[in-house]
Amino acid sequence: MAGLSAAARLSQRGINNLVVLEAYERPGGRIHSCWLGDIVAELGSHWKPDSCCTHPIYMMSATEQPPRPGVPGSEHTRGLFHRIVTGKMPFPPTITAYYKFRQIEQEAANIYCLGGNKQQGSLINFMSLRIQQELHEYPEEQQHDAARIMFGLSHMLSARCGDDTSMLCADHLGCFMNMPGGEVRVPLGLVGILAPLLRQIPEGAIRYCKPVNCIYWGTSQKAGYRAIVCTTDGEEFPADYVIITVSLGVLCANSVGMFCPELPASKIDAMRCIGFGYCNKIYMEYCRPFWYWHKGNLNFKYCGNELCDRCDWTRGITAIEVVPNSKHVMCAWVVGEEAVMMEGLCDKDVAEGLTDVLRLSTGDCCIPYPMAILRSHWTSDPFFCGAYSYDSISSDGQAQRALACPLPGPSESIPPILMFAGEATVPGHFATVSGARLSGIREAERIVQLTLQYKGPPLPMCEPVKSKKVKAQK
Repeated sequence: MAGLSAAARLSQRGINNLVVLEAYERPGGRIHSCWLGDIVAELGSHWKPDSCCTHPIYMMSATEQPPRPGVPGSEHTRGLFHRIVTGKMPFPPTITAYYKFRQIEQEAANIYCLGGNKQQGSLINFMSLRIQQELHEYPEEQQHDAARIMFGLSHMLSARCGDDTSMLCADHLGCFMNMPGGEVRVPLGLVGILAPLLRQIPEGAIRYCKPVNCIYWGTSQKAGYRAIVCTTDGEEFPADYVIITVSLGVLCANSVGMFCPELPASKIDAMRCIGFGYCNKIYMEYCRPFWYWHKGNLNFKYCGNELCDRCDWTRGITAIEVVPNSKHVMCAWVVGEEAVMMEGLCDKDVAEGLTDVLRLSTGDCCIPYPMAILRSHWTSDPFFCGAYSYDSISSDGQAQRALACPLPGPSESIPPILMFAGEATVPGHFATVSGARLSGIREAERIVQLTLQYKGPPLPMCEPVKSKKVKAQK
């Protein structure tokens, strides 16, 4: 999304001499929509952009087909919470505990709004302390069920980062910016919003199946060019500017060999400060719907000791939900290291694990196995190396801005060559499609302003003699 948005904006502003390199045979990156049964399954980014005329994703989806408002069950769970053991919890504790947890969640968000400076530690430590305090307000016979609800909801926060909640900083909830408007469904899935972008990009500008091997920039490029992008098949692309839109996981894994010269220490430190989590979706298709929780999601609630007792990948399941507008498909979310474990299993083992959890949760040992499953493998994919970024406990609050800073930086005499875009570079919009789009537009506008400033592309640097020796050694 970031790369396509940048290319489309450059073309809109009259800069058409551009190339977009896609590692796969498809565009969109972490936007990956596939048909399964009677629905479009989103293996990557979810298809619920906010319905507001100022939202960058909503406007693109509205140009193709009018979005469908009111995603069923997407905002609030209207059914009773289900325990991980057979049966349902008493009604009063489920409701009061839910709203108590939302109050605690708001307190955590206020830490950021009031200028918190990470002194509260991790998010899970802050919330655990507050939950323990609130539990004292419940009668003794209700404390156990209330604890299951509140600790279970805190466990589900891991889906927001794809990692252990102990890695989240306490003000993580407050630093995220919510777009105005409600939520809508894009009928064709998020892949449908790519069409207007692709139409704006010059024909032939997108090159598919072109993974990047190395980017020579600064004093390491060949004479006459400011940068050269080399792909794994040996093709070279000279460039005045390079916008890097790979995921944070790929940047962290390949920062040493992907750039020549290497990125400065400040950029590496910024990448390490931002968390990058693991999250996968598993879609299950059934011949006949067996579920009875039509008005809400089946959300699993765990206490801390219950998670320790589970020794397989299923302990990473944060929710299983009926896919809206489908009568045959359910979706499970798996986060953390368990999501990585799940990727290494065969479909049969995954189907058995999910069925065991469903049978245990509902008390119905007759729940059938799915006739087909479709799942993502974001962590083992070398072109993604994970799901999405989050504000980790080691972040100082400026890491996203530091990552977005171009190279050479503002204090250098050389105009910027490398620019960085993607959801991990946008404070307040990390882990979102809108963040990725905004970042691409941001870097495209940077190039436009530099082009106006220099009345065209900046003059290429003369290649020092010693740079040839460095390249020969490589």
